[in-house]
Amino acid sequence: MLDRSVAPPFTRSIDFELIQPRTQVLANGLKMFIISGGSQEVVRVEMLMRAGRWFEKTSGAAYFAANLLSKGTSTKSAYEIAQYFDQYGAHFEVSAGLDVVSLSLYTLTKNLAPTLALVRELLEDSTYPEKELTQLKSIYIQNLKVNQEKTSFQAGKLIRRNLFGESHPYGKELEEKDVEALTREQLVQHMQAFGKDLVVFASGRVNEAAEQTIRETLSSLTLSPVAPKTIEPIHALPSHQYQKKEGSMQSSIRMGRKSIGRAHTDYAPVLLINHILGGYFGSRLMKNIREDKGLSYGIYSSLQTLQQDNYMVIGADVNNENLEMTFAEIRKELGRLYTDPVGAEELEMARNHFIGSLQSEITTPFAHAEKIKNIYLHGLPADYYQTLIHKLDALTAEQLMHTAKQYFEEDSFFEVAVG
Repeated sequence: MLDRSVAPPFTRSIDFELIQPRTQVLANGLKMFIISGGSQEVVRVEMLMRAGRWFEKTSGAAYFAANLLSKGTSTKSAYEIAQYFDQYGAHFEVSAGLDVVSLSLYTLTKNLAPTLALVRELLEDSTYPEKELTQLKSIYIQNLKVNQEKTSFQAGKLIRRNLFGESHPYGKELEEKDVEALTREQLVQHMQAFGKDLVVFASGRVNEAAEQTIRETLSSLTLSPVAPKTIEPIHALPSHQYQKKEGSMQSSIRMGRKSIGRAHTDYAPVLLINHILGGYFGSRLMKNIREDKGLSYGIYSSLQTLQQDNYMVIGADVNNENLEMTFAEIRKELGRLYTDPVGAEELEMARNHFIGSLQSEITTPFAHAEKIKNIYLHGLPADYYQTLIHKLDALTAEQLMHTAKQYFEEDSFFEVAVG
């Protein structure tokens, strides 16, 4: 009989087995990845367009064009489109990112044909109705006004502006005047120029019939490749900037610097150092800033990997009187990373937590598709994640100290505070 008073033995694994995708190139040149798995009769068909903010000629065109795709065609209103998806129990989701626009259809496998046909109709016949544009503008501006009152929003905007420059796609934020100036014609132009460079990731219960449906529905789409775009980055010196907000009792802190991407040889040690510093609840920043000194309810550090650049950011909210003390403690923790070797117990705990968290992220075929999508977008080898775990597992305290000196020096960070 199982004795529930005794904890099960700890088993450590460094395996990371992704579902091997099948790749196809359709008659029109459209590349498709098929990630077949799972027990539920559900399919996700995600289409990625090279149409994100990076490619914009008009500020806001990517977000508004993407979010208006499902708001009307020449034969259907926004209500009729939503009702059509609902009657099949399907969900259509749009995300306009910095690099790409993602269109995702979630549907029962048996209902793939009619629902994917509607998605194709949206791609080819969306009319971007003026009424819907006006309504979406109003909603965006109201949300923007609410966010402008949040010190965390302002601090995030400020650190990205410092890192990339206010005219850079990664540093510029959409302002009210930009939204008001947008026209329907600009949205149409954006999608005509950038909305026909597609790649498809089909995941879930993608049986032969579903695969055939995808091929038949999408193989005659007209595609047009988007040329790469280069933007010269700024090279500003790190600075400390404080932006006062009247009436605020708290300040939002952000510290950031440019970092490296997933393909870089130092990415594994940088990833683990960041985790030790502020990547989980047992991190050094959490123990110091939250537990020992009670300066904040929470503090984090994270790596943001984008297609054209990468950066690291540390963030927390603190009382105004604790602002400089918090900055000083963060700087101290950064300095410790390359002056004192990580203890064996701390290193093993952080390493096991990170690897375990990464392994727990692939519990569904949709999650596998997310990893495969990252591999594709960043031009990584198929065994990237398994290799990454092996690298993490082999890192020593001395290697981490050496890497921290290159990428975590406290004087290399921009510092901003709003409050």
